Amino acid sequence: MAYIRIDPQAIGAALEEAAARFTIPFGPEEIGRVVEAGDGIAHVDGMPGVMAEEMVLFPRDVYGLAMNLERDRVGVVVLGDYSQIKQGDPVKRTGRVLEVPVGEALLGRTVTPLGLPIDGGGPINAAAYRQVEMDAPGIVDREPVNEPLQTGVKSVDAMTAIGRGQRELIIGDRQTGKTTLAVDAILNQTPGDVRCVYVAIGQKMSTVAAVVDVLRRRGVLKNCIIVVASAGDSAPLQYIAPFAGCAMAEHFRDAGGAALTVSD
Repeated sequence: MAYIRIDPQAIGAALEEAAARFTIPFGPEEIGRVVEAGDGIAHVDGMPGVMAEEMVLFPRDVYGLAMNLERDRVGVVVLGDYSQIKQGDPVKRTGRVLEVPVGEALLGRTVTPLGLPIDGGGPINAAAYRQVEMDAPGIVDREPVNEPLQTGVKSVDAMTAIGRGQRELIIGDRQTGKTTLAVDAILNQTPGDVRCVYVAIGQKMSTVAAVVDVLRRRGVLKNCIIVVASAGDSAPLQYIAPFAGCAMAEHFRDAGGAALTVSD
């Protein structure tokens, strides 16, 4: 017949060890209430310590950006579906200024301007985050533009060469090939040498899906980050999209690499 031996000292030691590891996080937390909401703007009271451009969280995982800091309320632009926000909803501070995930984990993924995946590929385990609004390097700290960025279009590379560290405007009427030229420049980049960030602003999702399909079929999607603020997204989300894409590209620049950002 088997016997069970109970060791009170071993049980007591295990309980003491578990109690030493057990902690309950606590501290003051500012939770405001929505006073009124509409047209992508919400007025919130009860958050006297909120920072300018701090991210706040509404119910149903809708983020907002604190912009107008008044004496008794805060004006928040809603970075999502503002139709779900109602008067009296609780609003939580995050303690984080507007930031996006950055790094290798985003390559090959399609995300929102907040870095949330929308391609069905699962969550993104980013190793770092970067603030969207950051000071640009000073003139003295910048390296001279002395290396070309090959677009693959001979007429552009020969007559109006683009250098790494330079900005270029592609201007033209509708259906004249602006997106095609930008996508060709992405296709011409060597994977691992120049990381590419394609930012789609106010476009139809079908148009974005066609671009993603081209990049996937040509085998360069794994070298790209697709940031989408479609025509159906809110105006504030479309507003921050180019800044978010630039922040993702600047991470590779600061790591010693090169990046190409296309805002379309």
